[in-house]
Amino acid sequence: MHVLLFDDPAIRPHLLPFTFTRPIAGLRCGILTLAEKWQHRLQLPVGYLTELYLQAKYPAGFTQGPALVINGAICPDDLLTHQVQSLQAGEALYSEQTLVAAHLADASLVAELVQDGFRKTHEVAEPVTIIQEVWHLFLYNGAEIRRDFDLLTKGRQSEPVGDAHTIVYAPENIFIEPGVKIRAAILNAENGPIYLGKNSQVHEGAIIRGPFTLGAHSHINPGAKMRGDNTVGPYCKVGGEVANSIFFGYSNKGHEGYLGNSVIGEWCNLGADTNTSNLKNNYADVKIWSHMAGRFVNTGQQFCGLMMGDHSKCGINTMFNTGTVVGVAANIFGAGFPRTFIPSFSWGGAAGFETFKLPKVTEVAERVMARRQLEYDAVEQAIMQNVFEATAKDRVWEKATKSSA
Repeated sequence: MHVLLFDDPAIRPHLLPFTFTRPIAGLRCGILTLAEKWQHRLQLPVGYLTELYLQAKYPAGFTQGPALVINGAICPDDLLTHQVQSLQAGEALYSEQTLVAAHLADASLVAELVQDGFRKTHEVAEPVTIIQEVWHLFLYNGAEIRRDFDLLTKGRQSEPVGDAHTIVYAPENIFIEPGVKIRAAILNAENGPIYLGKNSQVHEGAIIRGPFTLGAHSHINPGAKMRGDNTVGPYCKVGGEVANSIFFGYSNKGHEGYLGNSVIGEWCNLGADTNTSNLKNNYADVKIWSHMAGRFVNTGQQFCGLMMGDHSKCGINTMFNTGTVVGVAANIFGAGFPRTFIPSFSWGGAAGFETFKLPKVTEVAERVMARRQLEYDAVEQAIMQNVFEATAKDRVWEKATKSSA
C-alpha cells in the first residue's frame, strides 16, 4: 500500500507564503510535520501530490498500485487513522465537504479526486483538525505537541536529565532523546509535555515551560524564556522570549527580543533585539494579508504576530507590527515599523523597498545552507525561480519603475 498526501486546492493558497516552498503536508505543527504524523501512524513511507515545481523535491514516489490518498492539511489521531486504514478500494472519507482520504485501487487513477467518482463515502467519526489558515499553525500547536508527544514516547524510556543544577517540575511529562545536553536550566512540564530531540542542547539559565518541543541538533540559548506552546524545529538556535510560536527548522533567533503567536519558516534569521507585536493596543481582532484574497483578512484572533516565509531575514532592532506577513527571501532592515505585508524578494524596510534580485538571493542561500553542510542545488534554485515569478505582482514598486521608464 502506498500513501500519497495531496495539496487540497481549496486550502493551499490560504497557507501561503509557507506553501510557496513546500507541500501542505510539509508544514510543522506540534513536534512533527503533517507528513511525519501520517508516516508514524501508518508505518508507511509517504509521497506527495503537490505543485509541479515542487514535485522534484517532494516526489510522489510511485505512479501505480493501490494507494491511500490523504488530504495533507489534516492532522491525524488514533481514531482518524483507524478510519483511513479501514477504507476499502473505491471508498472515501469526508469531513463535511472536505475530502479527508480515499482508497484507490490504482494510484494512476488519482483523477478520481477531481471526478469524485467514489463507490462509497463515509463521514469522519468525530471532528478533525484541519490546517486551513496560517494562524491555525500556532493556534493548534499546543494540542499537537501533546498528541505527538504521546505518539513518539509511548512505551519508551526517556534519557535522564543528567545535570544536578537543572530544576525539573513534573518529570513524568519530560522526554529526552539520546545525546541531549542540559545545563543549569528550569524545565516546567506541569502544564504540558516537554520533548527534547536528539543531540539538542538547553543552555545555562534557560527557562522552558511546556508544551514545548526542541528539534534534533537545536539549541536554546543561555537565559532564554520559552513560555509554552512553542515548537523549535531541527537545527535552530533560539534565544530571548518566545510564546506560542513555531520555527519550522534551520532558522535562528539567537538574541534577546520577543516573538509571540508567530510562525517562522526555514533558513530565516531574526537579528538581535527583533521584536514582534502580537496584540493590538485596542485589543481588536488582528487582520493579516491573505495571498489568496489579495487583501487583509480578519483572523478572528486577538493574538497574532509574525508569519515569515523561508529564507527571509531581518536586521538588528527590527520591529514587526501585529499580524505582519513576510514572504519568501525578503531582507528587512532599518528603523521604524515596516509595512504589515512584505512581499517575497523584498529588500528594505520602513523607508521603502526594492527587489532582492535572484542572483543575490542565491549568494546568500548558498552561504547559509553551506553552514549546515547542505547544498543550494538546482532543485532549490528552480523552486525559488518559480516563487520569484509567481510573486512579481506583489512587488508593486516594480510596476511603478516600469511605468516611469
